[in-house]
Amino acid sequence: MGALNYLLRLCTSTTTRNKRKSMQTVEIRVKMDCDGCERRVKNAIKNIKGVKSIDINRKLSRVTVNGYVDPNKVLKRVNNTGKKAEFWPFIPYNFVQNPHVAQVYDKKAPAGFVRNVQAAAAPVPNATEEAMTYLFSEDNPNACSIM
Repeated sequence: MGALNYLLRLCTSTTTRNKRKSMQTVEIRVKMDCDGCERRVKNAIKNIKGVKSIDINRKLSRVTVNGYVDPNKVLKRVNNTGKKAEFWPFIPYNFVQNPHVAQVYDKKAPAGFVRNVQAAAAPVPNATEEAMTYLFSEDNPNACSIM
């Protein structure tokens, strides 16, 4: 009876194979003071299945992990080392339209980075609105002739 059940399951199985995770880059912010902290974090991450490379920048307190991994699993593993960790909250300075807005500018951010905040408060003007405001701008040398 066991062989028949095995063949029946084999023929009628709707296997739910594990989907392979896509290649990801996970960036985490971890405060590391010494080589021991860096080594502890690196050893915790390198044992995760699917990790291809680990890049640690102690000066920026940044850990970059490349591989077929789950970001939450990497964050949890780093938190288990006793270090406070969070996903990298910063983006490069030149990706933000207004980098000195109160919620975006952060004094704790590394040089060249600002906080990653979605700009839902200020809508981006379209090209026609920009053209109309430029007509009456002080930068336009022909603005007086239009008025």
